[in-house]
Amino acid sequence: MTFDFDATVAGAGAVGLACGRALSKRGLTVLVLEKEGHIGQGVSSRNSEVIHGGLYYPSGSLKAQFCVEGRRALYDFLASHKIDHWKCGKLVVATEAAEVGRIEAIFEQATANGVEGLEHLTGAQARALEPELKAHAAILSPESGLFDSHGYMLALQGEIEDAGGSVVVSAPFEGAEPLPGGGFTIRVGGEGAMAVSSRLLVTAPGLAAQAVAAAIEGYPAEDIPAGHFGKGVYFRLVGKAPFDRLIYPPPIPGALGTHYRKDLGGQAVFGPDLTYVETEDYSVDPAKAEEFAAYIRRFWPGLPDGALSPDYAGIRPKLHGPGEPQPDFQLHGAERHGIEGLTALFGIESPGLTSSLAIGEAVAAALTGIA
Repeated sequence: MTFDFDATVAGAGAVGLACGRALSKRGLTVLVLEKEGHIGQGVSSRNSEVIHGGLYYPSGSLKAQFCVEGRRALYDFLASHKIDHWKCGKLVVATEAAEVGRIEAIFEQATANGVEGLEHLTGAQARALEPELKAHAAILSPESGLFDSHGYMLALQGEIEDAGGSVVVSAPFEGAEPLPGGGFTIRVGGEGAMAVSSRLLVTAPGLAAQAVAAAIEGYPAEDIPAGHFGKGVYFRLVGKAPFDRLIYPPPIPGALGTHYRKDLGGQAVFGPDLTYVETEDYSVDPAKAEEFAAYIRRFWPGLPDGALSPDYAGIRPKLHGPGEPQPDFQLHGAERHGIEGLTALFGIESPGLTSSLAIGEAVAAALTGIA
């Protein structure tokens, strides 16, 4: 049978585009569908733009594997495409003696994950690097950094299109039906509503992962994990950035917690926190500034009063609710749902952006058999 495309990807965020690029590299004709009017308007546009070292994730997990592999590949990609980035390094800080055991556990986990260049620092050594920091002890991760995520996604789009593929915006995925001999008929909405045929299908739509999977005929409901919206807000500092490196206190339950970064424009940003919500609400309550300030002063006592300004909010596609253990990335192939030629992605939150190139390679290798 002749197909319109070898592979179709639902979702043009960082992970969907990375999947499209990896499939294109293997010689496939690729269609990437995006419901919004521009690429990367969902989860990929509302995050910290941090390149994670791979410190926190359980040994043997996809998060541990993909974060380290993806981070290494990402720095090479950014350099070769001349995309703005900064390997600024990260300090994971114990602000008091009671937190030292927690950061020691992070050091051990990061070492097991193969993270390079880690250093134990005393409080004095940490303050020598960042004089305004309050630290009893710290871990230095020199491989952590920041990058221009939108420039990155534009480069991924460019590679797909250079290989003869198409990235189409304002074109929502509305459903798919597996064909008797293999492949799919895919319904595309929007002004140019149509149906296309594709031999392979990848779903990487972030917050819509569960709804998109449910719109595929024959997809077993029991294979669709429950989804939760984890909202995080950010506040920007009015004034000079106090630190050059990323500053992270020990993680909070279910997330890495409110941290500090000096963005590529030189401004200080704090966040995100974590609140579970039912709808895609991107408002930022200015009253949260006091809560943020109290948290920030644990590691930066010099934060001036009234210096925090509401910035933006993001929502993470979590597979766990409040108080539940944080699960791994989920990449469901035919061995899970029984539909040949389909890979469905669920729960691609942090460190999904850092991991995106590695996720794309894994998805493309699984679907094509080409490493």
